Amino acid sequence: MTHTRFGARDLTAALCIILIWGTNFVAMKFALRGFTPFQLGALRYVFATLPLLLFIKPPRMHWKWLVSYGLLQGVGQFGLLFVALNVGMTAALASVLLQTQVFFTALFGFILLNESIGRSLRVGLLLAALGLGCFAMNYLLPDSATAAASTPLGFVLCLAAAAMWAGSNIVVRKAQRSTAHFDVVAFMVWTSLMPILPFIALSILFDPPSQHWQWLNAPSSSWMSAAYLGWIGTILGYTLWTGLLTRHPVNRVAPFSLGVPIVGLATGMIVLDEVITRWQWSGIVLIVAALVCVLFGERLSRKIPALFRA
Repeated sequence: MTHTRFGARDLTAALCIILIWGTNFVAMKFALRGFTPFQLGALRYVFATLPLLLFIKPPRMHWKWLVSYGLLQGVGQFGLLFVALNVGMTAALASVLLQTQVFFTALFGFILLNESIGRSLRVGLLLAALGLGCFAMNYLLPDSATAAASTPLGFVLCLAAAAMWAGSNIVVRKAQRSTAHFDVVAFMVWTSLMPILPFIALSILFDPPSQHWQWLNAPSSSWMSAAYLGWIGTILGYTLWTGLLTRHPVNRVAPFSLGVPIVGLATGMIVLDEVITRWQWSGIVLIVAALVCVLFGERLSRKIPALFRA
């Protein structure tokens, strides 16, 4: 690993990821008004592969990395997330709960990749844990505005989706280490092909027969949202994300996703009229503090003692 510090390009990519994935959750809610979760999963990746699949050659790597990433990130992360949003989960709260992938990723990276956890990252993760704990309190002690919008099943499915996301992060790192010339765009396009047939099979098996053809009558807003999730949320967002993972340790990249709930909460409140409680505002403050610690902690720890010595 030759790149250990984030330059302007990587910081810009991280900001774009936060904005794209933060608005993803509202787009998912709009899409689920016209599609079942499994139909949306299939359509998301149909949009993600077309027309790019016609112009981009398959990456030169072992097929197991394409299949494992496609199933973990596609069917695992988004299949579980779409079901969670459908059975009982707000876009705002989902944008927060999914960020527990930071903890799963750090754990998996430590166990499987022998990646260290520095002091500033430890402090940042602790602050993030406290922040997510505040959001969890909002779920555990719901008020009238949120009690009907989220369910225990939705909560558990979101956490499971976060674990799947963390697993896909590890696959990216292992694929990059075993591939001489890792092509991020080709990797994202061809892994997006993998979840389509599994999602179609899940729709046939588990969707009620009356809903098998409801996608034909879906409103334009659902189709536009599915296209956004495929082209912007998947190809652009995950190309930027995967690019960061190929240049930096996985547990150094993962904390950037903690900015996603800030955008997710704001868009959920503005677009869907979701309520942000005092617990959620407390969580936002702690997550911002965690981001500052992770991004600038090591730099500040060197500069502050130097100022006192001066």
